[in-house]
Amino acid sequence: MKRDRTLRAAGPESFMNSRRYIVLHAAAAATFIFLLQRYGMSASLESSLWWAVSFGGCAAGLAYMQSNR
Repeated sequence: MKRDRTLRAAGPESFMNSRRYIVLHAAAAATFIFLLQRYGMSASLESSLWWAVSFGGCAAGLAYMQSNR
């Protein structure tokens, strides 16, 4: 069975969807690592925030790369 695939024009809607995907991915990763560091590993607040920013940035980069495929 063959599926009919149509190409969509890259318009403002797809741009906003990719931005939303990137932001949500970064926020979820940052929240997860912050909670893991702070409460799971009993790290200091400063250390937990630095890890959250680092992982959020990496997650945003990965989501950006994935959205451009």
